Amino acid sequence: QVQLVESGGGLVQAGGSLRLSCAVSGRTSSGYGMGWFRQAPGKEREFVSAISRSGGSTYYADSVKGRFTISRVYAKNTVYLQMTSLKPEDTAVYYCASPLFPDAVVGRAPSTYGYWGQGTQVTVSS
Repeated sequence: QVQLVESGGGLVQAGGSLRLSCAVSGRTSSGYGMGWFRQAPGKEREFVSAISRSGGSTYYADSVKGRFTISRVYAKNTVYLQMTSLKPEDTAVYYCASPLFPDAVVGRAPSTYGYWGQGTQVTVSS
């Protein structure tokens, strides 16, 4: 079955950077859009970023624009989220996600996606 595995989370000081990775197995990621979401304790899962299946279009939540960059390397079957200028409010579990079908549009709603990783913890200290 399709599996998504996030890595790269950790503890970082405010203003620092982290690079998250999402490795896809069970299918090639090249035919699918990909998304990143995050969830803080007691809060709903929220959209962070997405990238189209071609890699030509990217989308960001207003809260992370100018600070986060999503990218993908098809040869590695991996999607990345480069996070800079991190703030304490960025603290959350970060999840990568993929839609069920290659023609599915990537969007801001979690329901857009059918496959989810286990999450990786990002903690930003002040």
